[in-house]
Amino acid sequence: MKTLHNSFKSDGVVVSTIDHLVNLARANSLWYLLFSTACCGIELMQTGGPRADLERFGSAPRAVPRQADVMLVAGTITLKMASRVKTLYDQMADPKYVISMGSCANSGGLFQSGYSVLHGVDRVIPVDVYLPGCPPRPEALLSALIDLQKKIKKEPYFRKKIS
Repeated sequence: MKTLHNSFKSDGVVVSTIDHLVNLARANSLWYLLFSTACCGIELMQTGGPRADLERFGSAPRAVPRQADVMLVAGTITLKMASRVKTLYDQMADPKYVISMGSCANSGGLFQSGYSVLHGVDRVIPVDVYLPGCPPRPEALLSALIDLQKKIKKEPYFRKKIS
């Protein structure tokens, strides 16, 4: 019979890279900017609530762009608002990521025939993950966050890509 002390004894060695460890910490502590412009914001609030519990992924809402890692663009963006979205994106610290949430943020949605609606937030800022739906369910937002975490875990943080 093994003692408690011997059951934790290991002969193996764990080897990893600094990039992997840093990216693991970065991927599991994504703070998102509270930014919503339309009905997708209600689904964003639902995802932060107790049923979906966005905080179990290490995500926390931030009201200041300088403290946020992820911008969740939830809802319709008008042409007048596009410059403000760009300003908020520019104020975020690097590395920064964007999730475009809902049909309106992706392509203008059912309002795309309007003269004042931006036909996709990717015309103003780069988007990392697109989340379809009108409005997308909280489970879909969690799936998009997991996709973003997978992307972050694969990035070289200290090593620069040579093209």
